[in-house]
Amino acid sequence: MALADNPQLEDYSLRYTPSEFRTWSPWMVFLSCLVGLSAMAGYALDAAFVNEFGFTNSLLGFAIAGVVTLPITAVIAFVIASKHIDIDLLTRGSGFGYLGSTLTSLVYATYTLIFLAYEGAIMGQAVTALTGLELHLSYIVVSAVMIPLTLYGMTFSSKFQAWTWPLWVVLIGLAVATAATAPDAALHMLHPTPLGSTSIAGVAGISLVAVFVVAAANLSLATQVGEQGDYLRLMPDPRPGQAWRWRLAVLFGGPGFALFAIVIFFASTLLVGYADTQADAATVAIPVDLFTIVFQRLTGDHTSALLLAGVLVLLSQIKINIMNTYSGSLSWSNFFSRLLHRHPGRAVWVVFQVALALVLMEIDIFDHIVTVLALYANVGIAWVGAMVADLVINRRVLRIAPAHIEFRRAHLLNVNPVGFGSMVVASLVSIAAYFGAFGALATSLAPFLSLALALVLPPVVALATKGRWYLARTSEFPAGTTHATCGVCAGSFDVVDMATCPFHGDAICSLCCSTDGDCKDRCKPSAWRPVALGMPTISSHVNQEAHR
Repeated sequence: MALADNPQLEDYSLRYTPSEFRTWSPWMVFLSCLVGLSAMAGYALDAAFVNEFGFTNSLLGFAIAGVVTLPITAVIAFVIASKHIDIDLLTRGSGFGYLGSTLTSLVYATYTLIFLAYEGAIMGQAVTALTGLELHLSYIVVSAVMIPLTLYGMTFSSKFQAWTWPLWVVLIGLAVATAATAPDAALHMLHPTPLGSTSIAGVAGISLVAVFVVAAANLSLATQVGEQGDYLRLMPDPRPGQAWRWRLAVLFGGPGFALFAIVIFFASTLLVGYADTQADAATVAIPVDLFTIVFQRLTGDHTSALLLAGVLVLLSQIKINIMNTYSGSLSWSNFFSRLLHRHPGRAVWVVFQVALALVLMEIDIFDHIVTVLALYANVGIAWVGAMVADLVINRRVLRIAPAHIEFRRAHLLNVNPVGFGSMVVASLVSIAAYFGAFGALATSLAPFLSLALALVLPPVVALATKGRWYLARTSEFPAGTTHATCGVCAGSFDVVDMATCPFHGDAICSLCCSTDGDCKDRCKPSAWRPVALGMPTISSHVNQEAHR
């Protein structure tokens, strides 16, 4: 447990983030949340969408996806920032149950893994372009690099992200300005015709099917709020008179990602518009080659252009893959802590995440990313939608769910059909639609069908079950208690992170509770079905600690 006991490595993973750890300013949290903008995946994906569906259809698809995802991700972002818990802990308490959220941990881990592998492949392409190293060996190199960069979590990440933003802004600004001043770049941006092509690429005119195909694939990016949440949980409490700064930081650091994605779309299609006049579509689709073409117009020399492009791509990919690796390590930690009742430390899951990503790189995820995202969107949006329905409709409108977000194993039933059942049904129906069970139109609209079901089903199930599946029991601590000492690990934690434990005869922290495989849920009369609350507590045996 030495790794798990190292606070620099752990960052309070798997538990509530206490105020003494939340020392960043809202501005620093906001800047860290913007890391996703550095991803080269956007440039590669935008090129693929525009060349296949045309600029107008792609833009409309991006806009629709942004309009849909912005409000639902805003709900999640503000709850994470105000409750100081990551998206996994939020999921547990918002209608999924303790083991029910294990599935969503796997869904979230898969999202971070897909993009770690895709972004890693782009990084590997840059290493190969700069060094001549065989591509599959480059994949091994970039995977090995990510491990030490991510081990020290936020301690290193916050400094690295802040220090590298100026260089990244200068390089990307030079590239965009260079492309913008090229003759006919804007024309090719609107009507991409890659070198060697005999006809204008993309679907001719506006096609609703094309628009919703693009929008559906981009709905998968709603899951990105989980990665934003890993930073937003560190948001300090708003200071008196400065609540507006806090809200702006959360808004633009979380759901604002959808708005910034539109900006990236215009920048990337402009770059592609110029590069299309110099190279074929296959070359332009590789970011290091795309930026080399652009920078060559600036420098007039291929070698210096390649160097600038390589630095930009490598810097961008390191920035985003620190986030992908870090968030993945948290989600794997959550997943396996519940299955195995063990937590060897977040560092172990950093290595695991990177190893899985390397496998996906080697089997060529880069060439299949659009198909992967289109399928994934059906599940990812069902998860996000079910959470939002529970947080907004069940808690605020119907008031049939507890007002607080309960994430402690000791207080939760293993599975709550409200969120878990709704997500499973929405995912299965939409995946069936995706594979043509309900016709061609339903195939392109499958993720929207998933979202609609995920928003409607939770209140229906909550009303049918009368809200009885949210809590298994409660704990009582003496009035005024703010901290308590865990009887297992002897650590002192906020009382919101503690529960009374009849098995140990003392208080227990949420992490020790999660990793205890011997208690067999003795504290709950039933972990699988609701019964009356009001279990006896052991508050008289709790070791208390005054708040300092």
